[in-house]
Amino acid sequence: MSSPWVVGARPRTLPAAVVPVALGVAAAVGEPNPVWWRALLALVVSLALQVGVNYANDYSDGVKGTDDVRVGPVRLVASGLKPAGAVKRAAFVAFGVAAAAGAVLAATTTWWLVAVGAAAILAGWFYTGGPRPYGYIGLGEV
Repeated sequence: MSSPWVVGARPRTLPAAVVPVALGVAAAVGEPNPVWWRALLALVVSLALQVGVNYANDYSDGVKGTDDVRVGPVRLVASGLKPAGAVKRAAFVAFGVAAAAGAVLAATTTWWLVAVGAAAILAGWFYTGGPRPYGYIGLGEV
């Protein structure tokens, strides 16, 4: 069996993070002087955001009891595999990795990416976290 942390990161969701970056790279093929390390940084940002959101969702649903009766992949908090605080910290570590890689990317391109990154982290946390999670009122796909 895989590590609970790997299972909790929900590897099956990672293509949702890879495909947009791959499309961006495909669009850049043929451009003069592409900077490929930026594509790698964008991939790190995207993957870290996806994993962070997965852990944040696991934490929030776990402490609220939303995942107590669940059909589907195991959740770390609801199943008791990991304590809620550890899963919350894992979410923040993943968001921190995304922020650090994103800051380097923004510093070498354009600073408005900082606002995009901050919005992505906030959206990821408040999807099922906070006092009024938008994921529970049908706005998760907005």
